[in-house]
Amino acid sequence: MSDLADFLRARREQLRPGDVGLPDSGRRRTPGLRREEVATLAGVSIDYLIRLEQGRDSNPSPPVLAALGDALQLSDDERMHLYKLAAKSNSAVLCPRAEMRSDVAPTVRQLLAGLDPLPAFVLGALNDVLAANDAWSTLVAPVGLAEGANLARFVFLDPRARQVFADWDDMADEQVHQLRAVSPLWSSEATFTAFIDVLLGDDDFARRWSAHVVGAKRRGTKRLHHPLAGDLRFSHEVLEVTEERAQRVVTWLPADEATRAAIGPASPARLKVV
Repeated sequence: MSDLADFLRARREQLRPGDVGLPDSGRRRTPGLRREEVATLAGVSIDYLIRLEQGRDSNPSPPVLAALGDALQLSDDERMHLYKLAAKSNSAVLCPRAEMRSDVAPTVRQLLAGLDPLPAFVLGALNDVLAANDAWSTLVAPVGLAEGANLARFVFLDPRARQVFADWDDMADEQVHQLRAVSPLWSSEATFTAFIDVLLGDDDFARRWSAHVVGAKRRGTKRLHHPLAGDLRFSHEVLEVTEERAQRVVTWLPADEATRAAIGPASPARLKVV
């Protein structure tokens, strides 16, 4: 089964008739919309939709992809994901691929240092922490995170994560959605598939992975229960570094006065016990 087929089927199964303006007659034997309903909404034959969902057709035209995006009510990120899956399924050899690199450019490391005392770090393709400034390292060392750690592995496989992240479900969703977003680039790479296979051993990850939800969260709020500083709130901002490296700079900005006081104003940052 192709990634394109899996994505189309998963998104169809997550829609209810009421979501697309159809009458909802109650409980159905199978989840989500029926194939004939999506085919009608998209203006394609049900036989063609079946071929797409079964992976027996891998070359839908751009108008068909756009129509399916409308019928499935895909977000902008999900539409882009659909187009990437279709391009890879049809002509993988022609699809440009970013490098899964772990080296961080010296100028990016300079940027991290310049952001101190605001905690900041660089994430790689698999959500590895490739570099971090002193403020972030000082902040997260007591919870078991550090440069070289993997956020997804920590969130799903380290029991401390549920205590550290007050909104653990949101953090878990964020990790999976990001990994799903980059999966068209590396789903055939041994490093990527081995990493996903490890995480699939966790039921919470497996359930989220099978939903095929994508979308990188570029800003928001994180609540941490810190073993030394108590409850902290950060607004986070994510900046893409370079597309070819698939790296992101993440900055945590104190979201309230208590957090600002706890992490300290001086550089190098010193976490204050409160």
